[in-house]
Amino acid sequence: MRGAAPPQVTRRRNAKVDGDARATILDAAERLFASSGFDATSTAAIARAAGVPKGLVFYYFPAKESILTVLLAERVPRYGVENIELLVSPGDPAASLINLDTAINLRDHRSAVLRVILWREAATHPDVRNQLRQMRTQLFEATVRVLQASAPAPVQPATLRACAATWVSAMLSVASTDRLRAMDGLTRTANDELDRVARVVAAGMVQLG
Repeated sequence: MRGAAPPQVTRRRNAKVDGDARATILDAAERLFASSGFDATSTAAIARAAGVPKGLVFYYFPAKESILTVLLAERVPRYGVENIELLVSPGDPAASLINLDTAINLRDHRSAVLRVILWREAATHPDVRNQLRQMRTQLFEATVRVLQASAPAPVQPATLRACAATWVSAMLSVASTDRLRAMDGLTRTANDELDRVARVVAAGMVQLG
């Protein structure tokens, strides 16, 4: 008489352990992509840095590109601002712009995805360029709303858009400059630089109307 077939052995899934392993792999990939670049980082190197078998990396991420995609999706902040009222100083666009910059805090964000990877990989990876475009669009739309709500008088849409584009460029430029200065061990850009840009943008908006 033939014996009963042995029960099928399956891996017991533990949500916390699975989540920890996935996060550990993403953390390792983020560090390596930031220090060495995406193309120069192998999946084997990510596995070693994460302290996991290479097969576990592929279990969560079918290809190295999948890791980059997930990092972009999960570790780049979204900059849509819901409570504009909290940032607006009525009649004072310059102060309102500074409030927006403080709330967004591009200069101090800890994620290497935002500080390094986005800028380094944009030239060769369409997904990264698309993420940068989305980020800039979100910043632009939030700035338009802040300027519109804080303007002391009605402003033409074209003027609002031009002033918003100028401010977004200034925020990104200062954040980028601070990243480069940090690499060389230099102090960050003086805080009053953006204050002056904010006053210039506000004055131009009022003058052009």
